[in-house]
Amino acid sequence: MADTGEGKKEEADYKRLHSFPLIRHTDMPEEMRVETMELCVTACEKYATNNESAAKMIKEMMDKKFGSSWHVVIGEGFGFEITHEVKNLLYMFFGGSLAVCVWKCS
Repeated sequence: MADTGEGKKEEADYKRLHSFPLIRHTDMPEEMRVETMELCVTACEKYATNNESAAKMIKEMMDKKFGSSWHVVIGEGFGFEITHEVKNLLYMFFGGSLAVCVWKCS
């Protein structure tokens, strides 16, 4: 029983240490980057068990705020190669291993 409690404590410590957003790559202007990052964190926290709903929320909000043709991928362990408009890409991690890629292309 002690091992189970200890394992949960270590997992909680890991999640607390890695609960901040970590930007891997972006070419967005500062203001857009901050807004997008906050939106991604909010969506991932609100839909912690449903990446599809989180991605839909991010896409719809980005389309409203910055015009249409935004795309969002959320998940773990994926690679990507995309074409995007200049100054419209954000690739970040949240909660340790959850990756979020947001980009615009028309």
